[in-house]
Amino acid sequence: MAIRNRVKELRARHGLTQGELAEKAGVTRQTIVSLEKGSYTPSLLLAMNLSDVLGEKIEDIFYREGDET
Repeated sequence: MAIRNRVKELRARHGLTQGELAEKAGVTRQTIVSLEKGSYTPSLLLAMNLSDVLGEKIEDIFYREGDET
């Protein structure tokens, strides 16, 4: 089962570039690119950092494939 995310959608909603989000979350821009492409599954710490930056619960950012609402 794959993990999907709404990082790109939420980043755009907050008016952040990939670089800005990366800086705020403490990762590289390439990490954000990989997350948005779905080719990278984040650590719990990164998921928590993104949750803080984007002001969303982790489960509202990341979800299992098939659990889309």
